[in-house]
Formats: sequence, structure tokens, C-alpha cells
Amino acid sequence: MAQPSGIHARRAALKMLDAVLRRGETLEQAAPGALRDVRKAPDQALAKAIVGEALRWLTDLDALIDSATKNPLPDDAKPRSVLRLMLAQSLRLETPPHAVIATGLPLLAGGPRRLAHGVFSTLMKREVTLPEAPTLPERFQERWDGMAHGLVQPPEVDLHLKDEGQTDQWQAKLGGESFASGHVRMPRGTPIEQVEGYDEGAWWVQDLAAQLPTRLLGDGAGKHALDLCAAPGGKTMALSASGWKVTALDISKRRLGVLKDNLKRTGLKASPLRADALTWEPKHQFDAILLDAPCTATGTCRRHPDVLHRIGPRQIAEMVEIQRALIEKAAGWLKSGGTLIYAVCSLEPEEGEEQADWINDTFGLTPAPIQGVELPASLEPTPEGWLRTHPGMLREKGGLDGFFVGRWTKSVR
Repeated sequence: MAQPSGIHARRAALKMLDAVLRRGETLEQAAPGALRDVRKAPDQALAKAIVGEALRWLTDLDALIDSATKNPLPDDAKPRSVLRLMLAQSLRLETPPHAVIATGLPLLAGGPRRLAHGVFSTLMKREVTLPEAPTLPERFQERWDGMAHGLVQPPEVDLHLKDEGQTDQWQAKLGGESFASGHVRMPRGTPIEQVEGYDEGAWWVQDLAAQLPTRLLGDGAGKHALDLCAAPGGKTMALSASGWKVTALDISKRRLGVLKDNLKRTGLKASPLRADALTWEPKHQFDAILLDAPCTATGTCRRHPDVLHRIGPRQIAEMVEIQRALIEKAAGWLKSGGTLIYAVCSLEPEEGEEQADWINDTFGLTPAPIQGVELPASLEPTPEGWLRTHPGMLREKGGLDGFFVGRWTKSVR
């Protein structure tokens, strides 16, 4: 019997959902294996869209499923996972119910198809809807108050221009919006490799929030900067474009390869170096060090909704320990009068504000408060002079990732 069209994409979505919720993998880790049998790019994109919406709205989808079952299904039951995907397609991707049923029930071959069919049909007859914004998992509701509205839609595409002086031209060419010199935001949907300017290396993809740490270092004018944990290279390229002589250090061979490819495409110069920052020793000190530290990445939940369901106290504590070890190294490699930028794409205060307090109390570095005039798009620093962004900000303009950024200088001796 022939399988319905699109079944491979749904099966891949189910595999990715299972990898995230049962094994704690990221979607990035789960995708290659799950998509192995999905040959066409549009089908791969569909599988990612289905699982992305299921994870983004998981709490609300589960509430709907529970409202239509006499006995709650276990969290890891396959029928629950299939129903999550079916409802995500119907309620978020506007897939017709008959197509949802035709491609969803075969995922339960040998299992309780009748149960899944009955629950889905009941909910469709009720004409159920989702709330205006996703309900966050309980452990995040208090910590991330006010951010849920920023998660309603996957993010648009932010570009960092190589030449800030061409902002107006590229904004006009691409039909996008610009919130700062050197930035253009354009709607998602077009494959990046097909966007004008890609082949000539005129820009690279980088969320607006991720562009801010390098902006806070200004013009390099031939001075030496160290980009710690540099791959895939967005901040390295931004520093190079601003005149810095950049050492780009990363431990991952694969990710460093991406960085090198990006440098080649854009024609920007840097010195990529593969090493473990915790054991590496530089030959000289640096005028500036940018530590975009490994973190839980909860601030990227707009584009990576898996973090909503993978991250807890254990993962946060592990990242805090790694971050402090890297901060200690960076503080020792900074020249007198040099500048340290510490940044994380995390919403967790343990990885952001509490780390900044620890830096203030530990290394004798002088805080260099961030000023409002340094920030684009009406963003403002905190009273402490730090920068804190989250997905609920700039919502009317498409939002931005969650970031924490702090800045310090080393006393001149």
C-alpha cells in the first residue's frame, strides 16, 4: 500500500520531537539523522516547521489533548507526540484536517490510531484555538515574565552588513528594515544563498541582539582583539570589518571550518585558531577580548524552541562553571587599559547579571557602563550599565534574541 505524500516529513518531525523531549538533544543535533530519508529541501523545511511549532506551543497543545481524553496520556507516549504534531499543523500551519489525518495516523502503525483520530476529530469539532501567545513551561513562567509574546512567530532574518556605509543601499535592494547602521532585517522564507549580496559577501546572517557586543568595542584601528569561542564567525567578521586585528579561537574543528568559509566569502581577514581556551596560552595580551561564552542559549528560543524543554537548573549550573573559568582566563590575557566584553545568549540571571556581579567582585576590572547612544532601535542599558535584551522587546518590529552584555576595562598600571 502506497504511503501518503508527505509522510516522510512527518516521520522526521516525530523523530526530532522525540530526540528533544526524551533524549535532551538540540534540534540541530537531531535534524541530520531524522532528515536522512527526506530528500527534498521543501520537505525538510516542512519537517522543521512542524516540530518547531509543536515545541513552541507544546504546553498549550498538551492542554488541548488532555481536554479530549478521559485518562491523560503519558508525557512520552507516542500518541501524545503524534497528536502534538497533528495539532501544530492544523492550528499553526493551517494544514487541512484531512491532510493532517492522512499523514499523522500512519505514524501510529500498529498502535492506537483510533484514539488519536478520535482526539483530533473531537478538537476540530470544538473549533479549538491557541492563545495569543504560547504558554511557557511552568519553570520559566516567573523567570521570563512578559517574553511569551515574542515567541509567537519564528524570527525574521537579520543581516550584518560588511560596509556600514552602504546601509541605505542594501535596505533598498533587499526591501528590508534597518534599525542601526550596518543592519538590515528582511522577511524569512527566501533561501539565504539566493538573497542578493550573498555570493559577493556583502553581509552575513546575525540576529540584531548578537550584533550588539561587537558594536560596543567600536573602531579597532589596527589594535588586537581576541574573539573567544568565535565560531561560526559573525562577531569575528564584525570586528574585522571595524578594523581590529582578530584572533578567532574556537575548540570545534567543524565550526571553525564554517568560520573560515565565512571569512573567505566576505573577504574579511582574521587569524582562526583551533584550541581549548581553558588550556591555551597566547603569545601576547590583547587590547580587547570578546567572550561570547558557551551558555544555555535560552535567549534563542524564538528560533530554537527546543531550549524551552531541555534546559533546567543542572544545565545552568554547568554553564556557569564553564563561564567563570573562561572569564578568569580572559581577564589575565587583557592588556592594561584593554576592554573586556562578556556576553551570553541566555535569559538566565545566573549566566548574566550574577556573572557580572562576580566579575566586579573578583578581578579588579573597572565597569565601563554601556550608554544608550551606543544602542540601536530604542534599546536602553540597565541602571547598572549592562545590556539585557529578551524576545518580548521590539515586538512590533519583529523582536530580537535574548542577550546579556557587560563591559569592563583593565586599569592602567
